[in-house]
Amino acid sequence: MARNVLSKDQFVKLIVGAGQASPSPPVGPALGSKGVKSMDFCKEFNARTAHINVGVPIPARVTVRPDRSFAFDLRTPTTTYLLLNAALSNPERTVSVVPCIKHTETRLSGLSLQGLCKSVISQAKSIGIKVVP
Repeated sequence: MARNVLSKDQFVKLIVGAGQASPSPPVGPALGSKGVKSMDFCKEFNARTAHINVGVPIPARVTVRPDRSFAFDLRTPTTTYLLLNAALSNPERTVSVVPCIKHTETRLSGLSLQGLCKSVISQAKSIGIKVVP
């Protein structure tokens, strides 16, 4: 059976712990089905996340090209992770730093800081964190 040749770029979204990428699930099957060597991705991902605390979930968007080469972009940790981490470490602490962290991300830089704060407050309420003005 002949393999279908990819005619355009394909995208794979992954959330992997910083420094913990390995060819086992979820990375291996997700990239292997697209024809990418998962070990190459794991080595590069772990090298690019070496400065981040081990285990912090980092979203990555992998672009698989028709020639089976790949490129990937790392994003900031999920808002839920940042909120829970801030709330568990010190319940009385303000979490005003979360919108600032998210604002550094290129895809969110077009949003106003006020709009980003409203989004973070809504997400905090949805996961059960009490927000006091």
